[in-house]
Amino acid sequence: MPSLPPFHLAFPVHDLAAARAFYGGLLGCPEGRSSAEWIDFDFFGHQIVAHLSPDARPHAHHNPVDGHDVPVPHFGAVLSMADWQALADRLTEADIAFVIAPAIRFRGQPGEQATMFFHDPSGNALEFKAMANPGNLFAK
Repeated sequence: MPSLPPFHLAFPVHDLAAARAFYGGLLGCPEGRSSAEWIDFDFFGHQIVAHLSPDARPHAHHNPVDGHDVPVPHFGAVLSMADWQALADRLTEADIAFVIAPAIRFRGQPGEQATMFFHDPSGNALEFKAMANPGNLFAK
């Protein structure tokens, strides 16, 4: 797979300390610059910025995908299978309430992948996945 430039995503959080503990502590994302209003994190090589928005409320929409109700919007990262499994184990040990528990989706199809969905403390939905065949990330 070709090397891709990092993406940037800014998103609202109701509490910066909770975001710091979740993204920096639990997910292990190194912290970059910050202020009293925002925090940069290195999200698996990408820049995400948690912006303080005390009144922000997440959307409560879901779309059906492979027999599950997938929260929309969501963001995340595509990891190697080993890194995905290590994260799934760490989140399970931390008693994260999964929206969709770690599982294999689209079994036997070009898009076969390990996936899991959960929320951050502000209700932002995240998905982490790993492709059975990483070259099939965009396969039809």
